[in-house]
Amino acid sequence: MIILTYDIRDDKLRTRFSKFLLAYGRRLQYSVYEINNSERILEMVKVEIKKKFEKKFEQSDSVLIFHLSKTCDIIRFGYAKNEETDLVIC
Repeated sequence: MIILTYDIRDDKLRTRFSKFLLAYGRRLQYSVYEINNSERILEMVKVEIKKKFEKKFEQSDSVLIFHLSKTCDIIRFGYAKNEETDLVIC
């Protein structure tokens, strides 16, 4: 399973991002989504975020992807890249 959460300040960008995520998974909370665990889907989501959204993020925006697997990888975009401490959920 992949858990993706975000904090995006701009309303219009946040709405577009939310609609984008609904194509891949389901909303758990306002800014928390569950996405089916597939390496192909994870790669597609990451590419789309980098291609369509990352350049539009403000300094305070962040997207966190929790790839819940044996390795419990955390992939960070936006301000979340600056965080050095990892939260491990296993």
